[in-house]
Amino acid sequence: MALRHLLTTPLHALMTRLIAAWVQPRLIEPAPEALALEPSLPVLYVLPRPAVSDTFLLASLTRQHGLPLAGGRRRIGEVELAACLALPAPRRRLWRRRPRPEAPFLPLIEQRLAEAGREVQLVPVSVFWGRAPGKRFGFWRMVAADSWRLTGRLRRLLSILVNRRSVEIHFGAPLRLGDLIDPAQPGAALTNRKAARLLRVHFRRVRTRVLGPDLSHRRTLIEGVARSPEVREVVEALAAEGRPSAERLQRRALRYGREISSNMTYPVLRFMDGLLRRLWNRLYDGVDVRGLERVKALAGDHTLVYVPCHRSHIDYLLLSYVLYQDGLMPPHIAAGRNLDMPLVGPLLRRCGAFFLRRSFRDNRLYGAVFNEYLHRLISRGHPLEYFIEGGRSRSGRMLPARAGMLAMTLRSFLRSAATGHYQPLAFVPVHINYERIIENASYQRELRGGRKRKESPLALLRVLGQLRQPFGRVSVSVGEPLLLADFLDGELGSGWRKARETRPAWLGEVVPRLGETLCRRINAAAALNPINLVALALLATPHHAIEARLLERQLDLLAELQRRLPGAAHASLPPGTPAEWIDQALALGMVQRREHPLGDIVLADATQTPLLGWYRNNVLHLFALAGLTAFAFRHQPAHALDELEGLLAPGWPILARELMVAPPTSLREALFAMLGGLTELGLLARSASGWQRRVEPLEAGECLDLLGQLMQPSLERGYLLLAVLLDAGPGRLTPEALADQGRQLAERLALLSGRDAPEFFDTRLFVSLVESLEQEGWLWREEECLVYDDRLCEAASHSRRLFDPALRHRLQLVTRQA
Repeated sequence: MALRHLLTTPLHALMTRLIAAWVQPRLIEPAPEALALEPSLPVLYVLPRPAVSDTFLLASLTRQHGLPLAGGRRRIGEVELAACLALPAPRRRLWRRRPRPEAPFLPLIEQRLAEAGREVQLVPVSVFWGRAPGKRFGFWRMVAADSWRLTGRLRRLLSILVNRRSVEIHFGAPLRLGDLIDPAQPGAALTNRKAARLLRVHFRRVRTRVLGPDLSHRRTLIEGVARSPEVREVVEALAAEGRPSAERLQRRALRYGREISSNMTYPVLRFMDGLLRRLWNRLYDGVDVRGLERVKALAGDHTLVYVPCHRSHIDYLLLSYVLYQDGLMPPHIAAGRNLDMPLVGPLLRRCGAFFLRRSFRDNRLYGAVFNEYLHRLISRGHPLEYFIEGGRSRSGRMLPARAGMLAMTLRSFLRSAATGHYQPLAFVPVHINYERIIENASYQRELRGGRKRKESPLALLRVLGQLRQPFGRVSVSVGEPLLLADFLDGELGSGWRKARETRPAWLGEVVPRLGETLCRRINAAAALNPINLVALALLATPHHAIEARLLERQLDLLAELQRRLPGAAHASLPPGTPAEWIDQALALGMVQRREHPLGDIVLADATQTPLLGWYRNNVLHLFALAGLTAFAFRHQPAHALDELEGLLAPGWPILARELMVAPPTSLREALFAMLGGLTELGLLARSASGWQRRVEPLEAGECLDLLGQLMQPSLERGYLLLAVLLDAGPGRLTPEALADQGRQLAERLALLSGRDAPEFFDTRLFVSLVESLEQEGWLWREEECLVYDDRLCEAASHSRRLFDPALRHRLQLVTRQA
């Protein structure tokens, strides 16, 4: 009665104004205007537990945003209730727990059953005064943030004083009482319990999404890992082999646990949130985020494993910052042990980083401790983040996935599934794209053969000196999540669910396919930016110079191609016009502009060209089929669909695997659509026998050649590799020797043609190319050497027709001279 009196007296209005003046919410999700409320129906707001401060805050918020008011009382037909209700909290006594009181919707439901027109909308609202996992933080734990423990009145008062700028409000979808009534069992009491149950499930999901699972004390977690049956089994096996005693091995396991484990703390998260906000404002013109709604749909009841592409050291911080800002729990991040350096390592550890050695195949005890630690994080539902490429991409391409972390994650999932009690696990692919990265110079040095410098606090200070330079914008794009159980069902059927072993025989085959699928989904979420587009067009010219007018035309062509025939499911274009994109590239120092009486020229000098190659490779996969189709018209002016399909079909799967794109279901249908798109854009003309190059205007032919030039480096690498293989004959070369000789020929071609692009002869590209030929069945091994049959010779002869005679002669000359 006291609370009801408080909410209906002038004191309520006073407290609402005080809360409105004091609190500045950090996040309101979704935006109040985006709530799908039916204006003609009354609205009641529902809180997860009674809290006067939440009621006052909600009353002020609804008044500010023009929503149905949450203050005072509301009459709905013959029923009068507070406009803001709360699910009852369970009552406890010292010796036993009393039954939970009934939810307050019973009168409304009885009225709705009697009169169908008395519909009501229930809007669940979750309020978080600061955010922290349930973990000991000393004094901060008492005053700073919400956790999984219910707060007392004194703690809530202190939290209001401390967290006035860290409040988050999460609205749920409106719930209508009529939708809850079961026509078969239209009982008021049953519907009341059903409404309470659905709302509690919703509130628990939101709380899990925002706070993450409840964290154990770090020391307890490490001790539990070191004393787990799996680790003790390895300890006993090593001790039986005459290694150090079991006691020493147990102490070593504890040391490994401390070396590995994170120590996520909320005060540091809040400190880093403020620090990173200032850093991004100084470093970038903005951070564009796309696709997070896909994560929020899963976060409440799935273990999330974020798998971003790895372009820069900034990736570690950027994704955690974006998730925190959008009301999601930052993940635990797998970081290389090289980052566990003085000053930086402890800070990263408190932000959620856990560290792993580069390799621990020969250290069984370390492997057992790491696997157990990872399993406890996954089985308890903590979000994770790791980079499946294993390291940062120096060439700008998506690197093939490493098996290590994926295999450990899959084994942990199988271990939980074997018990019959497991939480669904979802991989979340994330594409991060920069207009300019901090590591520009170091990447180019390493591609030219320079040694990778060791990370150190001094190196970090050198990076801080670059903060005054412009770095443009950065985009974070979330792709289509991959549900692990569904993936395994598709690969293996439902038989894996009955397995009781964590290392089944099929693991070695499934993990590479999982990695390849995730790489493709990461690339499918790519967001184009002005630097990517300018690099695609400019580097396709022979001397990396182009008229500004023609560059704008080519940029418009690339953008229009992406709109009509997107190269990936979730790819996106930057805002603005081609002229504005060129201006952005000029402002960031990526290109130059030379004024000329007959028209300005945009060019890249010897230092800018290799840098642009990195940004082109970020998104080259989006134009793979368009570039390959255009290249086929380079010296053959006309093609029929059947002829074109026969020409491109042998090499297309290899190219798709190199660029990490999902091949279309039907290459023929995809080619037909591409030819139609190029015809609509004025680059090709339809004839009675098929398609042909446009004779007029001349600019159309030039644009078609520039588009085809995108795929020429990849096709040249394949030509050189096949030339080496066919010249040596079957059974003469090992995969390593073939890749090395192909790389040497590519390096020679780059020098002779004046192509200053170290990424063109990157060793990993040739290793991956050999692996792709093996996986497609063109090559196989006999006594460690590669063999092939006449099918490869025929396909190679067929593919040579793609090259014009001059280019073919140049490639053959390089091969013969070598």
